Amino acid sequence: QVQLVESGGGLVQAGGSLRLSCAASGLSFSSYAMGWFRQAPGKERELVARVTRGVGSRYYADSVKGRFTISRDNAKNTVYLQMNSQKPEDTAVYYCAAAQGGSYYLDKYEYDYWGQGTQVTVSS
Repeated sequence: QVQLVESGGGLVQAGGSLRLSCAASGLSFSSYAMGWFRQAPGKERELVARVTRGVGSRYYADSVKGRFTISRDNAKNTVYLQMNSQKPEDTAVYYCAAAQGGSYYLDKYEYDYWGQGTQVTVSS
């Protein structure tokens, strides 16, 4: 049974930092691309960042480029999202997801497994 468990969310002031973690089990972690998505109330779920398997090519949404960093530790079956210089518009539920059979892994429909989400709230 595949499980993705996010942690590290919470309340932070604008300009602050949080690090999200996603621990994976029940899958061959190193063979999956991993992504972080977020969904704010009334909005579509959007890709924030993703890292591929293998060489670990990274992609960032324009809204977070230069502020967020995605990384993975295959030995620990964990993917991280370091969020710096946070803004109120970063407020959302953040989800990690795993994909194996896709191409660029930029679309949520390419992802096979999802975590339950963790709330991030940035106050102004």
